[in-house]
Amino acid sequence: MTTTVATRPPVFGLSPLLIACLAATWLVWGSTYLAIKYALLSFPPFFQMGTRFVAAGALLLVWMRWRGTPMPTRTEWRNALICGTLMLGGGMGGTAVAETSVGSGVVVAFIAVLPLIIALVNLCYGVKPGRMESAGIAVGLVGVLMLTQGASFQASTHGLIAVTVACISWSIGSVLSQRTLPLAPGAMGFASEMLCGGVVLMLLAAMTGEAPVWPPQPVAVAAWFYLVVFGSLIAFNAYMVLLAQASAGLASSYAFVNPVIAMLLGVAIAGEAVTGFEWAAVAVVLAGVVLLVGSRKG
Repeated sequence: MTTTVATRPPVFGLSPLLIACLAATWLVWGSTYLAIKYALLSFPPFFQMGTRFVAAGALLLVWMRWRGTPMPTRTEWRNALICGTLMLGGGMGGTAVAETSVGSGVVVAFIAVLPLIIALVNLCYGVKPGRMESAGIAVGLVGVLMLTQGASFQASTHGLIAVTVACISWSIGSVLSQRTLPLAPGAMGFASEMLCGGVVLMLLAAMTGEAPVWPPQPVAVAAWFYLVVFGSLIAFNAYMVLLAQASAGLASSYAFVNPVIAMLLGVAIAGEAVTGFEWAAVAVVLAGVVLLVGSRKG
């Protein structure tokens, strides 16, 4: 989605609105990976993600139409289908598949490499990273290589393949939506992307024979609603506010906060096991992301 970043001097004191938006992108997005894990108790991966994004997209589209926002054009719907297939079908679908065999904390630690992959994809458009960005990419990739040697991914090749496909698919879709396939302006573009991606995920669920466990466990239902309302609607809009009113570095800070939140929640609430080597690998990944994000501040 194309969003204009406000050009104004950096602000050291944050308003209550920006603090709330940071809390949403840090804590809510960091907690969604554990919510996915709990939703999987009754809702298989593609079905879970498909119903989640169809519901969130429909709610957001109705809300934007009520406010008078025009519907996307035919071209914008086509772009939403392509980007939704990549980012939600491949990205979020692959993430949910990975969590069927790998702990949520370790999965999101791997996903922290997304800013690094996006920087690499941008090379195709002639956007070359500077020295600090190059250092961040190198350090981050070393951390990911370490993480793949940890106990979790060594025990689940299936999970490693799924999260790798998810990261690459999400990164390509992100770059295409910014540079080649623009969506409808504002939240209407995100609504169309969620609807298209959700339909693709539902088709994948049908093709793979997925079916929810009925009756679903209450914790799975609660997790699903949490993902729709907080993960898909509130946190994303908070991110949009940060892009418009804060520096790019501050808006992107979720990339290195989410893995820490997810791993802590996974260990404390779900009893997931994370080895010392995996914690060290996460530290290396986050160091690379910090270098990359720090080079883009302002």
